[in-house]
Amino acid sequence: MSNIETLSWHGDRFGTLKMIDQTLLPTELKVIECRNVETVWEAIKMLRVRGAPAIGIAAAYGVCIGIQDLPDDANHEMLRWKLNDVADYLASSRPTAVNLFWALNRMKAKAETLYATKNVSEIWAALFSEAQAIHEEDRHICRSIGRFGQELIKDGTTWLTHCNAGGLATADYGTALAMFFAAAEAGKKIQVYADETRPLLQGARLTAWELMQRGIDVTLICDSMAALVMRQGKIDGVVVGADRIATNGDTANKIGTYGVAVSAKVHGVPFYVAAPVSTFDLSLSEGSEIPIEERNADEICCGFGKRTAPEGCKVYNPAFDVAPAELIAGIITERGIISPVNRQNVEKMVRD
Repeated sequence: MSNIETLSWHGDRFGTLKMIDQTLLPTELKVIECRNVETVWEAIKMLRVRGAPAIGIAAAYGVCIGIQDLPDDANHEMLRWKLNDVADYLASSRPTAVNLFWALNRMKAKAETLYATKNVSEIWAALFSEAQAIHEEDRHICRSIGRFGQELIKDGTTWLTHCNAGGLATADYGTALAMFFAAAEAGKKIQVYADETRPLLQGARLTAWELMQRGIDVTLICDSMAALVMRQGKIDGVVVGADRIATNGDTANKIGTYGVAVSAKVHGVPFYVAAPVSTFDLSLSEGSEIPIEERNADEICCGFGKRTAPEGCKVYNPAFDVAPAELIAGIITERGIISPVNRQNVEKMVRD
C-alpha cells in the first residue's frame, strides 16, 4: 500500500495528473490520466478521486492543466481570466468539501501576488510549484495527524470508523486512518470495525481494503450495526474524517456520521474527528450553514448497476450530514488536538 499513490504528477508543468480510479476498488486497481480540466472535473464529481485533502490536491493540479493551453504570447489579463475561469469551473464539481475551494483560492491568491512583478511564464511556473507544495504539505500533515492521533489509542483497543479517510483520501496515509497506521507502527495491537458506508460503500470498498493492505485487523459491518457493536462493548473509540468544519466545531462528513456520533454519545464511547486545519471554514459560524451535496437518486435505487427500489420511487440522497460539536470529544489536527471542541478552542488552533 505504501507504494501506491492516490494522485501523482508526471512530467514538467506541461505534464499530466494520474490518479487511482476509486470507483473500481477493491476489485480493480486502475490508474487514469487527466490531460484536460474536464477530466479532472469529472473525476472529482464522480468520486474517482474523493476525500477532502485529495480533492484539494486534484483541484490545484487541475488549475495547472487548465492553463496549459494558454498561447505563448499570453498577457497578464489573459492569464487572470483563464485562471479564474478554470477555478470557477472546478469549484462547480462538488459543494461540500472545503479543501476544494481552499486549494483553488490559494492558487488564485498566489497568482495575484505575482502579476505586478513577474511575467506570464514565471507566474505559470510559480503556480505549478504551488500545486506541488499543496501536495507535499499534505504528506506531512497526514503524518502529524497520525502522531497526535495514535496517542489516543491504547494497546489492545478496538476502534470504529465510518467512510474512508485513509491514504486514498489524501496524499499520504490519511487523517482518521493515519492514527491507526501510526499506532501499528508504534507496535500497538489494534482492531478496527469499518462501517460499509451506504450508498457507495466507501467503507467496504476502500477502508477495509486499505486496512487489509496494511495488515491491520479489520471487521466490516453494515452501517445499521454500529449502535449494536457499541452496546455490546466492542468499541473503545470512534474516529472519522471531515469534509468541512464550522467555527464552532460542527463537522460535516459522509452521510451516516451523525448517527454514529449520536450512538457513541449514548454508549459512552469517545467520538473523534481527524482533519487538517485546511478543512476548517471560519467563514461559517455553525454546521447549519455548511452546504450539503445531494447526489443522483440512482446511487440508492440502482447501486452498482442493480435496481433495488421500485421504478418511480422518490429518493432523498444527501451525501453528507453534520455531527454537532457537543458530540465530538476532540478534533485531531496536524497542530494538535482540539478538546473540548468549542468556538474559542477552534479559533485558537486554526488562527494561530
